[in-house]
Amino acid sequence: MANNDEIDDDSPYRVHSRREILSLLTSMLEKNQLLSLFIKGGSESVITSILEIDDDDDSLIIDAAPSATLNDHIVASKTIGFEALYNNIRITFNSDQATACEHQNRPALKIAIPASLVRLQRREYFRIATPIAKPLRCTFRVTQADGSFVTIVTMLNNISAGGVGITDEKKVLPTTIGVIYEDCQLELTDNTLVSVKLQIRDCKEFKLTTGKTVNRYGCEFIDIPRAVLAAIQRFITKLEREQNAKASGMM
Repeated sequence: MANNDEIDDDSPYRVHSRREILSLLTSMLEKNQLLSLFIKGGSESVITSILEIDDDDDSLIIDAAPSATLNDHIVASKTIGFEALYNNIRITFNSDQATACEHQNRPALKIAIPASLVRLQRREYFRIATPIAKPLRCTFRVTQADGSFVTIVTMLNNISAGGVGITDEKKVLPTTIGVIYEDCQLELTDNTLVSVKLQIRDCKEFKLTTGKTVNRYGCEFIDIPRAVLAAIQRFITKLEREQNAKASGMM
């Protein structure tokens, strides 16, 4: 489950028109559309919104993160991903850099207006970060060469109706792309587990701020039962409501 903002430049889903991009971003600004901001491959994220668009300066002003440390990480990041579900259309774009600034005497961030963005009118592509304060797990049951089984526990970073992003802190899960694991257990809440079949679609090594390296995977659901998909969609909706409530100060 690679970031869909990496869709080819000639893809019909990628928008290059400056006028169309500005029109879409302006509409999102006027409706106070919330966006998910991702750094470090999704290991850190925050809910933000567009505060101002300056076509002449080629810039967007967005809400700063509530944490000064996270803001520092965003400013230091060389790749910043943005994602939103706007009118049931998934919008994604990237920025190479953010700078700290102020907007109406409040901390904010400035990024360049994206040269292109991806627009996908399919709900299942929308990915949402899972809570960092209460990490959820994705457990793999892996068959060994001698026929025995070993259980590998990974951390769930994000989820969509199409798959999950996970982190293997111990780097024990095989990194072979395309492998399908038939027996995986996915935590949706403290008390809810669902069984899923996952295919490894992407694997990258990431270095944490502590200096430790971990493996991060993009995994796709394979032959997912309808009841399990419905449970995952309810979970995504619940996460969206909670994150929107926090962003609006209601939680």
